[in-house]
Amino acid sequence: MDEVRLLERIAERDLLAFETLYRAYHPRLTRFLTSMLHRPHLVEEAVNDTMMVVWKRPDKFNGASKVSTWIFAVAYRTALKARSRFDEPVEDRADLEPVDDTDPERSLGQRQVSGVLLEAMSKLSPEHRAVLDLTYFHDVGYREIAEILDCPVGTVKTRMHHARRYLKNMLAGRLGDWL
Repeated sequence: MDEVRLLERIAERDLLAFETLYRAYHPRLTRFLTSMLHRPHLVEEAVNDTMMVVWKRPDKFNGASKVSTWIFAVAYRTALKARSRFDEPVEDRADLEPVDDTDPERSLGQRQVSGVLLEAMSKLSPEHRAVLDLTYFHDVGYREIAEILDCPVGTVKTRMHHARRYLKNMLAGRLGDWL
């Protein structure tokens, strides 16, 4: 169903429409917020807080962007607030890595690559991680990312450039044996 129509129905307090939108966005928001918060309990809380905004304030969506852009913008601001309430995040990698028992050697290699990449990404600022995550894991374009992060497109491009350069330097030589 069209997401704009779902929001219209949510504004009319249609619980089924909300459940439909919640189910569609829960996995996407969980992935996005995990890259920023690294604490499963904070991620779940932020997903629920984000979707509570959707339930309580669907009228805040003005139609100037896609529904997904608006929801990710709410999630981003929610994550920044959650981060500000806590000290350095502690990453729970066990929840982030899928297990593949069919080829143990390949599985080990994938976990090692994933671990190195996650470690490098964890050292990026939340803004840089958000740009990478939205681009590569959610297939969001720079204009939409700029709306989500409430910054100019040029800033998004600059953050992407610096994030890529940082990762390239951090990963240089560390992944050669596994790739």
